[in-house]
Amino acid sequence: MIPVTKPFLPPKEEFEKYLAGIWQRNWLTNMGPLAGELELQLKKYLKLKHLLFVTNGTVAIQMAIKALGLKGEIITTPFSFIATTSSIAWEGCTPVFVDIDKKSLNIDPSKIEAAITEKTSAILATHVYGNPCDVAAIEMIAKKHHLKVIYDGAHAFGVEINGKSVFEYGDISTCSFHATKLYHTVEGGMVVTKDPALLKRIAYIRNFGFSGPDSYAELGINGKNSEFHAAMGLVNLNYVNAILLKRKDLVAHYTKSLKALKAKVPVWHPMATNNNAYYPLIFDNEEQLLRSIEKLTANEIFGRRYFYPSLASSLPYVPSQKMKITDDISKCVLCLPLYHDLSLEEVDLICRLLLQINNYQ
Repeated sequence: MIPVTKPFLPPKEEFEKYLAGIWQRNWLTNMGPLAGELELQLKKYLKLKHLLFVTNGTVAIQMAIKALGLKGEIITTPFSFIATTSSIAWEGCTPVFVDIDKKSLNIDPSKIEAAITEKTSAILATHVYGNPCDVAAIEMIAKKHHLKVIYDGAHAFGVEINGKSVFEYGDISTCSFHATKLYHTVEGGMVVTKDPALLKRIAYIRNFGFSGPDSYAELGINGKNSEFHAAMGLVNLNYVNAILLKRKDLVAHYTKSLKALKAKVPVWHPMATNNNAYYPLIFDNEEQLLRSIEKLTANEIFGRRYFYPSLASSLPYVPSQKMKITDDISKCVLCLPLYHDLSLEEVDLICRLLLQINNYQ
């Protein structure tokens, strides 16, 4: 069986080395020394001045919205994981969808201004599959209309634009360290901002709003993470470069082998690096996609329709809307298996089956 993804697991003995210290200190959570060390190492690796290690990527977005004091409407994308939209609604704001660009699959900046009203407070955009949004265009719009910008960078670990981390952009950027991501802490995430005052506020929010043993600075939440998760993050950080190289090889092999297939891949940001977090194929139509899924599934190979259906038309707490490009694209995208242990021989098998079922071989 070939699943769409498998979590990377380092050598067990390397993780177990950290467990001895955890047992000795008896400090299990509440941002212990390993969590602090992970924050330092992540800042060094990603070349960032400030970041906070948090519970998960969803809580990261929720805390970002809270820290910026956002109210009213937040413009966002209908082509993302549900947490992008649900976090907006959870914080009492109204998601306002803007259609995507059919090439990058990211929110289309040219359509944002038409969605801005007197109630709009921010733009929350996703770097879909790790492909950076048009951050320059979004920044211009945000400055013109005095809006805050949050980037959901759940897929974008390690991506850079012009040599600078993708997390440097926006008022706040977030990332997920969930087990399915190329870099993970089993469960976890981070919040990034260049503003020290804003970082301090998020740090209060992460810890119930405490500013001292018996004083409070903010309305807070339990957004902390444990020493066990931090230990996994510290070990996995040693393997990130190898993981990125392996995924690059796998993606290159997919691309070479599927040249004859009538399907496209998203157009990547021209000034950005690619972390090869996913391998999405955009088929010509849904029939072709469903035929491919059937063939792969019959051979115990499981891709994922990531993201389907459109968030604009599938959520019970948001009025259903038609988004022409998102509706069309979401029906035709399939992410193929991609993970560290995947072999080139398995990629060859997947590619042969796709070519066979689509009559190109």
